[in-house]
Amino acid sequence: MPWYAWLVLAVALGSIVGSLMLLRDTAKKLPLTEEQLKRVRERNAEMDAKEAKDR
Repeated sequence: MPWYAWLVLAVALGSIVGSLMLLRDTAKKLPLTEEQLKRVRERNAEMDAKEAKDR
């Protein structure tokens, strides 16, 4: 394989890895209140029940 193909491959892999690392570093947890967490859990339980019923 010619040298420029290796260079393109290295740049592509570096771009992918760099993007994933940047995404990981900028990801933050959402500060939710207890009330919001309760509503999310209730909705998840409703969706799980609905999916179980549909099966």
